[in-house]
Amino acid sequence: MTNLITGRRNVVGGALGLGLLGLAAPAVKAATPAKTSFNVYDYGAKGDGKTLDTAAINRAIDACAAAGGGTVLLPAGNFLSFSIRLKSRVHLHLAQGATLIAADSPLPGQTAGTGGGRYDAVESNGEFEPYQDYGHNHWHNSLIWGEGLQDISITGPGLIWGRGLSHGREVRMLDIRFHAEQPGVGNKAIALKNCHNVWLADFSVLKGGHFALLATGVDNLTIDNLTIDTERDGLDIDCCRNVRVSNCAVNSPWDDGICPKSSFFFSYAAATENLTITNCYVSGCWELGTLLDGTFKRNIDPAYSPRNGRIKLGTESNGGFKNITISNCVFEGCGGLALESVDGALLEDIAITNITMRDIQNCPFFLRLGARLRGPKPATQVGTLRRVLISNLTAYNSLSQQASIITGIPGFAIEDLKFSNILLDHQGGADLAAAKIAVPENEAGYPDPNRFGQTPSHGFFFRHVRNLEMSHVEVRPSKADARPAFWLEDVKRCDLFAITAPANPAFALHEVEDFRLGWSRAGRDIVLDKADSRTL
Repeated sequence: MTNLITGRRNVVGGALGLGLLGLAAPAVKAATPAKTSFNVYDYGAKGDGKTLDTAAINRAIDACAAAGGGTVLLPAGNFLSFSIRLKSRVHLHLAQGATLIAADSPLPGQTAGTGGGRYDAVESNGEFEPYQDYGHNHWHNSLIWGEGLQDISITGPGLIWGRGLSHGREVRMLDIRFHAEQPGVGNKAIALKNCHNVWLADFSVLKGGHFALLATGVDNLTIDNLTIDTERDGLDIDCCRNVRVSNCAVNSPWDDGICPKSSFFFSYAAATENLTITNCYVSGCWELGTLLDGTFKRNIDPAYSPRNGRIKLGTESNGGFKNITISNCVFEGCGGLALESVDGALLEDIAITNITMRDIQNCPFFLRLGARLRGPKPATQVGTLRRVLISNLTAYNSLSQQASIITGIPGFAIEDLKFSNILLDHQGGADLAAAKIAVPENEAGYPDPNRFGQTPSHGFFFRHVRNLEMSHVEVRPSKADARPAFWLEDVKRCDLFAITAPANPAFALHEVEDFRLGWSRAGRDIVLDKADSRTL
């Protein structure tokens, strides 16, 4: 009906309008709502931890995808499975009390694992496989995998237990029954390749194999509130764009916790860029599983090493790392922060702030521009490491064999570094002989602090650096240390302001140009055009 005042048709119209006219309204058939939830029990899953539920889970995913999308639900139960194949517009939800268990891989010499099953066959990455480790070349040999998908999600609060996965490393403290390269063996908990619009939230992972998550070429990726207690890498983010990692806790004693990379899997150099990592906890000191169960048992066995557990950009570094922020994160009993460009990557525009570190097992910072150059020759050339800001960081009780190492190689310098509001507390105790140690260049070697041995300084070791600024930085050894706090070698344009460190001496300068020190407890104000083999 039309409103005589406004001239608009009445929204009540329909049956009410016809009723006012004394006419019967036609019967309206209610539309049948589309099915949007797919419970794996309805597709034959047993959830008893003994029966293989692989086929039932994949049937539920196929039905969900065929319906145009929805939620595949794993209710409370223990679901034993081999490879689960995700589909676009499918949300996989692990309910409270749900545990997805990776079935046992085939043992050496066998062709099948639990119940005669096996993980999906590896796919080939062709001639480009030599340019990254085995685990980075394959995705289908995983507990959960997806390739070329869009609009997918996995959420909790359930658990993924990678019981039957291979971690692919010979470590005495770990079970090495399953060998990653053997057909039918599972290598990763979750692997995603060439996907976009991905949301991972709220679930936990125990023993994730080589990677709890390998995301390669995944754009618009959100990772939030995951708890990962694993034997190798926690989160590997490779050649991805627009990524947000937040509120995650990762314990990974034998490898890295959160690890952006830029491998050559695309067959060309692709960057990881527009990435934020915030409000995360990384560790390498807890016995496997004790982060998840809340007992936090610290393992003091010397064989329980290397206790990495850190945030590291690299080692695969062909494409680059651009526009990255790391903020409000906690490191405990693990390696320090590492930024590495050794395979030609452009590592630039990095901001790191509000970080606390405790019991660091090597050095708080490791910035390395190197020439491993694992990539097609002669196209792969030395990359860059520049425009890095690190501020508001405290590190307590770090080991003292090494200072923080920031080094390029001859002819290729790290550029445009700014450190501010830094407090480094370490154990100290080195003697005067350590101040005479020559640190190897190791230009083409694997980039790890331990490959450089002990450093002749106890706070910072800078070599092949251009445009360095430090302000309000303090280096504080718990025991007297005979080494200088700062070692500068082949450094050009260095401004140091408000530096505090033991003056015994505090600075060792070698091939240094354009050096300025001001308003510092570590030494008197001074400006030097050049300095070589000089201490302050």
